[in-house]
Amino acid sequence: MLIFDVTLYENIEVYMSERFGNWQFPEIEEGKPTKYNWVVQHVDKLHLGYKTDIGAFTYINAQYGVTIEDYVQIGSHCSIYSISTIDDKSGPVTLKKNCRIGSHSIVMPGVTVGENAIVGAFSFVNQDIPADMVAVGVPAKVIKKIQK
Repeated sequence: MLIFDVTLYENIEVYMSERFGNWQFPEIEEGKPTKYNWVVQHVDKLHLGYKTDIGAFTYINAQYGVTIEDYVQIGSHCSIYSISTIDDKSGPVTLKKNCRIGSHSIVMPGVTVGENAIVGAFSFVNQDIPADMVAVGVPAKVIKKIQK
């Protein structure tokens, strides 16, 4: 059973200011690891929000557009694809404000992960995840609403 306590940080603004106090936009070069060891292809089509956190060894293919809004957290070893040559799908990916993507997860083309949504580790996201929901699995399925 998955247990998630959203009351851990009752004041999210305080938590975010502590977590991202000295945050700066990272330098991103085409196909080269950032100083945090994540890589982007098609950098010109990546829209990176303020105070984002992208884990090491994450790969982002932004050929058809990837938008990562403010305060998004992406775990290590994730893959975000706006194009898939395996099934010939393509489309923009949007990670809405304050959503979190667990380590080793994959987000496929055309997917939007809603504001404050949480995707559990090792999930395969091939459809939209609504705001304020927790989704896990292969493929990812919504398992509960986050109570605020």
